[in-house]
Amino acid sequence: MRPHLGLGLLSLIDCLTCAAMTAAVPMLLGCGDPSPTTEPSAATPVASGVLASAGQPHASASDRLVNMNDACDGPTFNAAVDPGTCIREGGVIFSDFIAQLTRQGVAGAWHFAPSMTAAQLDQALVAVNRGGEVHTLTRVAKFGGGIVPPLNELSHNPVVAPECTTLEPDDFVAPGGTYRQQIDATGPLLFQCCIHPWMRLTVQVPG
Repeated sequence: MRPHLGLGLLSLIDCLTCAAMTAAVPMLLGCGDPSPTTEPSAATPVASGVLASAGQPHASASDRLVNMNDACDGPTFNAAVDPGTCIREGGVIFSDFIAQLTRQGVAGAWHFAPSMTAAQLDQALVAVNRGGEVHTLTRVAKFGGGIVPPLNELSHNPVVAPECTTLEPDDFVAPGGTYRQQIDATGPLLFQCCIHPWMRLTVQVPG
């Protein structure tokens, strides 16, 4: 059973799956929209008991800020998938996004900044979604694929990270939203986006 997602993200999953089955990027523009639902748009900030909210990041001086970046082009992503999939204006058009993934296994503008950082026990990561799509900052034991099979295939991540299969609604960070993750373990801690699995972060926490 899929997590409770916004209509735009559900449409992205369904539309990319359609494209993968046909193995033709032009078919992305012909994927039909799913039946209307009462689920919120992916552009709507997600409320969270941890912290996934709109507005300025709720970060203290000791927190580690992580920017969730993407460069989706709203008009082409929304035309190919569903209105609300991307709220940015301008950027990488949808067909070029797929082409980059096909050639390189990554789309470079979709990344966490920084991709490596250091932190202390009891500090926190505060992730801020600076992009136009929904992202997650999910701690995993090992980097792997996410919840969108075609993106897993294009990014060469055939084995899904188990943590991505147990996401809660408040794990999804809408554009403009923030998400707080407490540091409660030592060693290298691994985090990834469970939608765009090449978006990765390693946090070094000394013992």
